Amino acid sequence: MTRPPENWLERLDRSRLVAEFSMWSADLGNLVAACEAIEPYADILHLDVADGHFAPALLFFPDLVARLRRATRKPLHVHLMVDDAVLLSQVEQFAEAGTDLISIHLENAAVADRALARIAELGLAAGMVLRVETALEGVAAYLDRIDMLTLLGTAIGVKGQGLDRSAKARLEAARGLIAASGRPVLLAADGGIRDTTVPLLRAAGAQTVVLGSLAFGAPDLGARMAWLRDLG
Repeated sequence: MTRPPENWLERLDRSRLVAEFSMWSADLGNLVAACEAIEPYADILHLDVADGHFAPALLFFPDLVARLRRATRKPLHVHLMVDDAVLLSQVEQFAEAGTDLISIHLENAAVADRALARIAELGLAAGMVLRVETALEGVAAYLDRIDMLTLLGTAIGVKGQGLDRSAKARLEAARGLIAASGRPVLLAADGGIRDTTVPLLRAAGAQTVVLGSLAFGAPDLGARMAWLRDLG
């Protein structure tokens, strides 16, 4: 099993925009080849997991993540969009599959403490994600236990939407909460990622954006990534 270095989070260059690639937007019929194509550019591979209840989509499963783990040394970030009833079992399964970072939702508050404790016991990095309609203040209680905070800028689990008008202000507020916590929590924006919105999200405090079609649909990925890095 290939793995990134244990201190991969500390080694990220946060002076520029960290590149997180959403494998949902890759060629789903040839994900291994997609991993190879983005290897020179990606800092993190993002894998959405959805159960069809918490989010309307049905997305990636542990065996697929285990196969990607053999194909890349890039850090794998699993974003769990699942109901409380299955969250803890999903943490176990995706940890066994070889992920490096597991993000749960603030909306999973009933089981969040147990899930974060288990992620820590497994030696993995932890993240938390907020739906676009969820009040930001509730995440403050978890900042001492997470390594990444992701704010959705569109409705959960649906592709192709425009960025919600609240996204910029929410990122700015989240940046303030993180600064007050004194911890190096990586701030991410996910959803509505376009060439017109990335500069705005970066200026608002996003340290990484989850790249879908902006990367996988680029006519020249090298040129697109050079532009992205220049935003840093």
